[in-house]
Amino acid sequence: MKLLAFDTATTGCSAALFLGGRLAAHQAAAMARGQSEALMPMIAEVLAEGGCSYGDLDALAVTVGPGAFTGLRIGLSAARGLALALAVPCAGVTTLEAVARAVPETARAGGRVLVALDSKRADLYVQMFDGDLAPLTEPAALMADGLAALAAGGPLIVAGDAAARAIEALAGAGIAARAADAPGVPDAIMVGEIALARALPPVGQAPGPIYLRPPDAVRPKDGGRLRP
Repeated sequence: MKLLAFDTATTGCSAALFLGGRLAAHQAAAMARGQSEALMPMIAEVLAEGGCSYGDLDALAVTVGPGAFTGLRIGLSAARGLALALAVPCAGVTTLEAVARAVPETARAGGRVLVALDSKRADLYVQMFDGDLAPLTEPAALMADGLAALAAGGPLIVAGDAAARAIEALAGAGIAARAADAPGVPDAIMVGEIALARALPPVGQAPGPIYLRPPDAVRPKDGGRLRP
């Protein structure tokens, strides 16, 4: 199995190539914007490092959100285009589960993992997992002061680029939590590992984005026409 995974959903850009279930090549860079220019050259470099061409690939994996609207569209458009051209399956992985997987197993054993991602708005993108990374809640967009109801009970470790904000809010509600020693944004390595552990979707079944709230830009009621 030759699988290419990549992510552009938040404030990074990463790509990873897996050969026979093992990581063969990887690149990652932090970037608030510019993924549209960076992704395809990064993929080309990862494939070259792993000694593969596009035609050698058996499957793809990509993050589907929640995340930045533009970043999600970049990654999903690339994944759909490549999957169609290569006639290979494409797996979708959420940003929340990718961040949770990066938390070391020893750190999460016997407890729970709360992933909190920055939505660039007042709320946070959150989801709770058990120590084995089975989801305990659905992905949600919550205000920080609403985390207490979600997080009550048992040891808690918090991951994600909004972890500090979440921990502060939980402390104000009397709930102790500690920050995970893990990256705060998704990485293609975790995306690929998650995809390889699951059954791949059928060829032609494209992954769709996960949006937890409407986009900031909306169509005007008059369709954008000028007033008479």
